[in-house]
Amino acid sequence: MEGCRIVSPRTAATPRAASRSSRGAAIPQTLLVAAGELGGLSAARVAGAIGRGLRAGGRPEPDLCPIATHCAEEVPEVLSTLGFDARMLRARAVIVADAHLQERTLAGSVTFEIATRARQRGVPAYAVTAANDLNAFDARILDLQLIVQANSVRALVAAGRELAAVA
Repeated sequence: MEGCRIVSPRTAATPRAASRSSRGAAIPQTLLVAAGELGGLSAARVAGAIGRGLRAGGRPEPDLCPIATHCAEEVPEVLSTLGFDARMLRARAVIVADAHLQERTLAGSVTFEIATRARQRGVPAYAVTAANDLNAFDARILDLQLIVQANSVRALVAAGRELAAVA
């Protein structure tokens, strides 16, 4: 996988759980891809590349949610406008794409807000980033199941394929 590297693996849910729970209720199969800008690529292009990789990995069409905001004060409003919480609750897991994961800029960021909401609602969260400067403790606090590094369209597609096998 050129330009794609997996870091911070954690024990995750069974990759391809049955499509029905023990009580007969349908288990969501759709993945929610919440993407920001990454490596000079627009949020829409990042989400699309990851989505192509997920489909190539055998997953159904993902719910793509490009998010173009860097202002911490706007994050809750932007997520509300996008209907993010309802979309997340309909998803099997959320994949958040961010250009740079680092502890000092995490508080108030879209990534932090999404990871927090996912953790609070019991939705597994995964991350794709061009640069990961989180230590194992920071990744654990965010409850990220896996962080995949990708810095180009080709690497984002490969990251999507990789995540299709575990998410």
